[in-house]
Amino acid sequence: MGDFDVEASSDGRKHVYICIDLKTFYASVECADRGLDPFTTNLVVADTSRGRSTICLAISPAMKKLGIRNRCRIFEIPQGIDYIAAKPRMRHYMEVSARIYGMYLEYVSPQDVHVYSIDECFIDATPYLSLYGLSAQEFAKELRGAVLSRTGITATVGIGPNLFLAKVALDVSAKHEKNGIGALDAERFRQNIWTHRPLTDIWGIGPGIANRLEAYRVYDLMGIAALDQQILYREFGVNAEYLIDHAHGYEPCTIREIQEYRPQATSTTNGQVLSRNYSYDEARTVLLEMVDTSVLDLVEKGLVASGISLSVGYGNEAREIRRLDASGTASFVDGCGHRRTSMATDIEMQTSRPHQQTPGSSPGGKARDLLADSDRAARVFRGEHGLQAVGARGLYPRSGKQRRLGERTNSRAKLRTAFESLYRETVDPRRPIKKTNIGFGDLLPEEMATCDLFTDMKAEQRERSLQHAIIDVKGRYGKNALVMGRSLRPEATGRERNNQVGGHHA
Repeated sequence: MGDFDVEASSDGRKHVYICIDLKTFYASVECADRGLDPFTTNLVVADTSRGRSTICLAISPAMKKLGIRNRCRIFEIPQGIDYIAAKPRMRHYMEVSARIYGMYLEYVSPQDVHVYSIDECFIDATPYLSLYGLSAQEFAKELRGAVLSRTGITATVGIGPNLFLAKVALDVSAKHEKNGIGALDAERFRQNIWTHRPLTDIWGIGPGIANRLEAYRVYDLMGIAALDQQILYREFGVNAEYLIDHAHGYEPCTIREIQEYRPQATSTTNGQVLSRNYSYDEARTVLLEMVDTSVLDLVEKGLVASGISLSVGYGNEAREIRRLDASGTASFVDGCGHRRTSMATDIEMQTSRPHQQTPGSSPGGKARDLLADSDRAARVFRGEHGLQAVGARGLYPRSGKQRRLGERTNSRAKLRTAFESLYRETVDPRRPIKKTNIGFGDLLPEEMATCDLFTDMKAEQRERSLQHAIIDVKGRYGKNALVMGRSLRPEATGRERNNQVGGHHA
């Protein structure tokens, strides 16, 4: 594999970028710590104590060869396959990642590195090829060899004249190279990538974008390049710019521009998937814990919010139906342990439209219709402010709502009251809850805080001082040094999450 042509970027310079990915990072770390070869060892990184439905954060290359997909659930691993289950250690993975990042800095300056994720980064190799007297492939081989020899972790590398081509070379081309190093220039991009399918293999194109493009019979980058740009702008808005540039292998952004960018925070979110189906009251406890944590974060960062949002995902009760008796009643136990019944006639009254068939009208379809209609019926419920819709996007049916506050604040008392009110209006108390998300919008510096006529300024100042004292204690003695009494309840998750990194065991 020889060198390739480089092209001038937006800064007028010709660049050579390297994108390095640590192969199956979490699984490779666990194998390396055990002195095992990830290419011959069946290992999954998953907390099996959470049940068979828990997601595997990573699987070893050996298991991928068996046809097992990455990010599968434990129960999806075929019976008869012996494997090691390693409990996630997020803090350890972060330490290993930092150590490998330190290896990169032995070769390049921090200003020429962009950390993309815990196991992946971009390097602007342009000034170092002449410094070391190496080609791009030789330099990539040097970095890859250093990581392997000192950590036992295998890396794959992509090389390109811009960030996009380097990433695509990593994701697509490197897989077909014995040495794990792929390279793309403009010519190779058109030869090898333009007609590559599926389109979702291309960086930045997910299933949603791919499905929308399929409506125009576009299945690859060549199709995007040939499609009328006005169609792309009409379909994707400003994001069409990315699709048009990438369809031609062009990416104007450089690492320097990334590092010089200073984002202005306008919102923040906090969410978690619960370990089981929670009742309405149990989920309220978790919600208040999340509000307390998020408020502390706002105070620590000196931010105030003028908008909030709440979204919950419900457990799938349709799967729990046990019996359909002769009267047309489905009897089942919901995720909260309550026995529930649904009458076909009741469901029909809630869901039917003039053009719909009645449940059971299709031959032998009474049970099937009841299941389908019960699911549709659950998508609406009557809350404090009338009929509320339950969406069906994503893994769980959900409901959500946003609210504009009358002031900009980071007051725990005010935000807690606002979220409790939103919870009562939004959440169906009859359904088990599996997922909770809260958000704070229109964030501004604390000096932009406002108040209404009923605000007790002295009380707010006392509360803020108390919040800062709590932050200091937690910073010195750990997050669990001070917790609210509700965090001692059996359904609470706050103390456990304080010992986690990114929702996983540290």
